[in-house]
Amino acid sequence: MSPEPKRRNLTVDEARARMLAGVAALAAEDVPLDRASGRVLAEPIAALRDQPPFDASAMDGWALRRADARPGARLRIVGESAAGHGFIGTVAPGEAARIFTGAPVPDGADWVVIQENARRDGDHVLLEDALGPSDGHVRPRGCDLKAGETVLAAGDRLDPWRLALAAAAGAQALSVVRRPRIAVLAHGEELIAPGAAPQPWQIPDTGGPGVCALVEAWGGEPERLRAVGDEKAAIAASVAGAAADLVVVIGGASVGDHDLVKPALADLGLKLAVETIDVRPGKPTWFGILGDGRPVLGLPGNPASAFVCAELFLKPLVQAMLGRPAQPVLVPAVLQGDLPANGSREQWMRAALDQDETGHLRVTPFARQDSSLVGVFARADALLRRESGAPEANLGQIVKILRLDRLP
Repeated sequence: MSPEPKRRNLTVDEARARMLAGVAALAAEDVPLDRASGRVLAEPIAALRDQPPFDASAMDGWALRRADARPGARLRIVGESAAGHGFIGTVAPGEAARIFTGAPVPDGADWVVIQENARRDGDHVLLEDALGPSDGHVRPRGCDLKAGETVLAAGDRLDPWRLALAAAAGAQALSVVRRPRIAVLAHGEELIAPGAAPQPWQIPDTGGPGVCALVEAWGGEPERLRAVGDEKAAIAASVAGAAADLVVVIGGASVGDHDLVKPALADLGLKLAVETIDVRPGKPTWFGILGDGRPVLGLPGNPASAFVCAELFLKPLVQAMLGRPAQPVLVPAVLQGDLPANGSREQWMRAALDQDETGHLRVTPFARQDSSLVGVFARADALLRRESGAPEANLGQIVKILRLDRLP
């Protein structure tokens, strides 16, 4: 019998496609507008009425008829219109009403002369000889939103500006996608909780806290599972008890006597869809579905590898569960320095960004790309993509990068 042919490693794009085929957007829930920051809309929002709901003044001044907006005109004052309470009445020819920014333009009026170009004289207002150029300083009804107009779409993430727009549209409770519950298990006999006193052979768990923080930043609800050592039954029990939409296991992804994660999860019905990926760092990354339908993403134990593959695979999974576009967006940047030809594996290099005097992005890959270096990743604000078999790249060449969501 001839030996079974060696299975080809998947590309990054192929692996991501297989992973995304196993997830879908989660159910919706209603939340009050003032608690919806950062959430993702499950349903579009339409304006309940025109905004502004009336012709409004854009300036403090005098509301009058356009035909009366003549230099030197003397107009009788008939009332006042302020924000929150307008003038009840009609501005007739030869009349004017005091008006303030945001106030309704009275019936009969269609023009506003700013207060700097007018002078009150008892019961009259005198227009200056030089009124200056003007568009009337009137905001037409519905110039911002029209009643029935869709102002936000399903899949939009609610930042402060979109929340303000939802409020302007008259929304009160918003239908949003439930936050994905992501259980994160950092596996390894050598790991201890950050801050704990280490034995000589132990190191702090950096992947667990970092990945949980990424999940939260991307709109999910992380749950750190209790770290377990190299015990198959303990690994299976920890994952079996997690009420999660996605389980992420950090470590135990390579082949070795102490890599028991996949054998442990096989007892929970794990079926692999991705076994290994042609990527550097992160070749041991894997993905599968448990017997109860929960997807599981396996990330490498080295923290830089885990963070790179979290950007490439975990973030798209979280986005898909939120009903958001899942494909990473690459942008061009000018390479600072030279790079040798790349090997057969697609490489994602940690890099720093800046801008030249014209505003173009410049990218400088770090000299040290070892997958264990947390300090390097902490200084990175981009991943530079080197395609499989890419030729050498030189200073000034345009390359593709994935920007990282870093706080200033």
